[in-house]
Amino acid sequence: MTWRMPAESAPHERTWMAFPCAGPTLGDTPQAAEECYRSWSAVAHSIAAFEPVTMVVDPSETGRARDLLGSDVEILEAPLDEFWMRDVGPTFVLDADRPEVLGAVDWIFNGWGDHEWSQWRKSAGMARIVAEASGAELVSSLLVNEGGGIHVDGAGTVLLTETVQLDPRRNPYADRARVEAELARTLGATHFVWLPRGLSRDYEQFGTNGHVDIVAGMPAPGQVLVHHQPDPDHPDHAVTRELRAFLAQQTDAAGRPFEIVDVPAPETITDDEGFVDWSYINHLVVNDGIVVCGFGEEKADAVAREILEQAYPGRRAVTVDSRAIFERGGGIHCITQQQPALRTEGATR
Repeated sequence: MTWRMPAESAPHERTWMAFPCAGPTLGDTPQAAEECYRSWSAVAHSIAAFEPVTMVVDPSETGRARDLLGSDVEILEAPLDEFWMRDVGPTFVLDADRPEVLGAVDWIFNGWGDHEWSQWRKSAGMARIVAEASGAELVSSLLVNEGGGIHVDGAGTVLLTETVQLDPRRNPYADRARVEAELARTLGATHFVWLPRGLSRDYEQFGTNGHVDIVAGMPAPGQVLVHHQPDPDHPDHAVTRELRAFLAQQTDAAGRPFEIVDVPAPETITDDEGFVDWSYINHLVVNDGIVVCGFGEEKADAVAREILEQAYPGRRAVTVDSRAIFERGGGIHCITQQQPALRTEGATR
């Protein structure tokens, strides 16, 4: 078996999501809960305009999910306690030797480091549930990892962060060599770009400790999109400048220096909790489209759509207001997981 994770821009069979249910992420008030339900549903409807969507729903929320999702989205009932599908679900891979086989990598999920606030024991089994429902062959892994902590170009390069996979709350005995060997086995990675850190807010109480999918992504081999915070009053101004300088010294698996494309942050730099981590990097590429985080800033949202449409030629970018999702710790990419199509995975749309 030669497993390989295709680029997100390769054709999809569908996108997987998980519907919100009772817990700390949902919110403390009926208004907050309703905001959460509707934000997740809006993302699902936007994706469904381009490709099928399957929403995993805790039985306690089936009625509400059917009302909000209608006939646009397929529903699969399963027990949940977290609903960040990028992290709790599997990472899908393909087998170069068996083009008819879909694989699903089952990372160990421990609530981003088994924090006192994290509820994860039900969702720790999500990869197996999704693998069975999708007909995928389960690829077991002993690495504590999340889908938001990796990004691939489909040609051997993987971006990851020193403070995630090497986090002692996740993998206390791992080192770079062990992590790289496991990503080579499960994803077909041959070249590893270790970012030194992530965005500032991601290191606060409810953060992931540096997920890469809010900082940088590769729309094509040899090209990297980088979050740019232009406001010097924001701590990420220095962080993103340093990350850009770091990536300017890196290459992809073929030895090419990265062409760096800056993606500016919105103008808003704070909310009620402090400095925001609003980022357009946390988008989802779908068949013929790009579903982009929106922040209620018409000009900045439009600039992001234009940059991303140029990065993914032939795709149409649509914006979904994601402020409620970011308030809870992530964005559109964090709540979704793409399932690649079989046989034609090398093509783009």
